[in-house]
Amino acid sequence: MRRYQSVGLGLAALGVAALAGCGEPDATVTSPAEPTTPIEAAAPVSATYVCDSGLTVAVAYPDPQSAQVTYKDRTWVMRLAPAASGARYVNAEVEWRTVTREGEESATLSRLGATEDAGTVVLERCRRPGVSALPVTPVPTVEPAPAGSIQASAPCKGPQLKLSRVGGDAGAGNRVSILGVQNVGTRPCSLTGYPSITLEDPEGDALAAVRSDRTLGSYLRPGQTPGPVELAPQGLGFFDIAWNVVPDESAGRTTCPSVARIRMTAPGDTSPVTLAQAFTPCGGRIRISPFRTVAEPEPAA
Repeated sequence: MRRYQSVGLGLAALGVAALAGCGEPDATVTSPAEPTTPIEAAAPVSATYVCDSGLTVAVAYPDPQSAQVTYKDRTWVMRLAPAASGARYVNAEVEWRTVTREGEESATLSRLGATEDAGTVVLERCRRPGVSALPVTPVPTVEPAPAGSIQASAPCKGPQLKLSRVGGDAGAGNRVSILGVQNVGTRPCSLTGYPSITLEDPEGDALAAVRSDRTLGSYLRPGQTPGPVELAPQGLGFFDIAWNVVPDESAGRTTCPSVARIRMTAPGDTSPVTLAQAFTPCGGRIRISPFRTVAEPEPAA
């Protein structure tokens, strides 16, 4: 309707100019801008990619099945789609595809043709600096403290702990949730090694089909062996839970289990601490890091 009003006003202006004998140029009629998702309404940015053109692409993942891709002040809302490798998101106009090879994550933004599978034109080729694939390593052992070293505080127990989500990261179909473990008691305590994690479905039943694999180090600092983490009263320790969100369709799977809560038990304890967190781990496994003293990557301010 606005375009027709603009045209009508332009014709009226021409008629007035002709009667007045003025030689002013015709009014320019512009097409309205294509509708976009307002950037301020988008989910928080989870990853930023640098493209060959020098421009950047910002991506947010509001839920396991969708992505919001922002490029040149335009935001597209896309849904997860089947892919032979990596992760692929599409809508009626564009495709966003990410893949990790030899430890480096790359991505392409393409405009779709008549169908989702044909006639794509690559708009940008990008990469995500400083991000590598999530490590998967054999189960490590916790080495005892050397003789004569300072002894750690008493081990932390469930009643003096509180679990919270303090940050996360995402890319190439992988997700990482950084969890904080707070000492809400009145005495110092220590955490050494790995938490024991049980995932619960919305009905409160344990998801026995999803196993927990232990990894050395954190998401950004792989390879580090576990060590004691001292928690003063109100102090925080951290660990990661990492998972994949792309179903293995080659094995006939189109959906992944739904998690509603995380139940954590400290090493050597039997009293669990729970946290409500909804996510869908694919592939039948999650990856758990050891306890550490800092949140990496640090949560956005």
